[in-house]
Amino acid sequence: MKSRLPKEYQGSNANMNQMVRKAQKMQEDITRVQDELEQKEFTKQVGGGALELVMTGDKKLKAVTLKPEVVDKDDIEMLQDLIISGVNEIIQEIEDYSAEEMEKVTGGVSLPGLF
Repeated sequence: MKSRLPKEYQGSNANMNQMVRKAQKMQEDITRVQDELEQKEFTKQVGGGALELVMTGDKKLKAVTLKPEVVDKDDIEMLQDLIISGVNEIIQEIEDYSAEEMEKVTGGVSLPGLF
């Protein structure tokens, strides 16, 4: 059984070379976006500003700021829930941003293992 390539790829190494160049360019762009993402800082406030988190695009927590009124020794669970909520929200924001930026580079082509 012979495999068949689409017409635009039959009999032409030029088309294959063009595809390889495009793939190499895409890989360079992906690397650039990943590097930029690692440097970008994201800030998220939750609880009406009672908690502020700063995290980098590679999901390293850089700062946590609490308003004094949110610290209540008799209600530790509320503070714990606020921190969990904030961390989950900022991680989701980073993932959404990352997916949008990668889609711009890949044109929606899924490349497993890259992001």
